[in-house]
Amino acid sequence: QVQLVESGGGLVQAGGSLKLSCAATGSAFYINAMGWHRQAPGKQRELVATITAGGSTDYADSVKGRFSISRDSAKNTVFLQMNSLKPEDTAVYYCNADGHYSGSPLTFATWGQGTQVTVSS
Repeated sequence: QVQLVESGGGLVQAGGSLKLSCAATGSAFYINAMGWHRQAPGKQRELVATITAGGSTDYADSVKGRFSISRDSAKNTVFLQMNSLKPEDTAVYYCNADGHYSGSPLTFATWGQGTQVTVSS
């Protein structure tokens, strides 16, 4: 079973930066796409950024030019570099990944436990 472990959240002042990491653990799996979503209090979970196995990226309009997603495929890890943070970026950030198990048609889609990002004004 593939599990995702996130790290890097915290409290930062507006204009500051944080870098989130998410590592996939397990055995005999191949990850296709990885991404980050976030959920602010009282709001629905929303897409922040995604990256495919080939390195193609996509971003929510609200974070374009400020956030950058990257991955280390050899370590099954995805990163989210967040710059010029704003109070409205405050949310719980969730990592997700989908793929399949090696030598099997079985696919998976899994989520991390979430990491809190708080941006003070």
